[in-house]
Amino acid sequence: MFTRIVKMEFKPENISTFLEDFESVKHKIRNFEGCLHLQLWRDKRNPHIFFTHSHWQEESALENYRHSDLFKGVWAKTKPLFQEKAAAWSVDVVEEVSVSS
Repeated sequence: MFTRIVKMEFKPENISTFLEDFESVKHKIRNFEGCLHLQLWRDKRNPHIFFTHSHWQEESALENYRHSDLFKGVWAKTKPLFQEKAAAWSVDVVEEVSVSS
């Protein structure tokens, strides 16, 4: 399993459009084969910056999603709304620290 984080910076006037579009596809993305977790985050200081945080079973699952009609449709609607080019990271957990007693 690995985590994918995508940073998206929107033109302020396009935020409501993005949120409406995300609402209509979020369950399709989350239910895509190999997607184990999906969250949408919003920056506290810059409300026009959003992040998707997703967990994927393996890299091939993410690649299948990125080549799917679902992704192509989502990206075609989302990309024109950007103020800046999106940035993405695929990361692995190196260590998880639990609360000690």
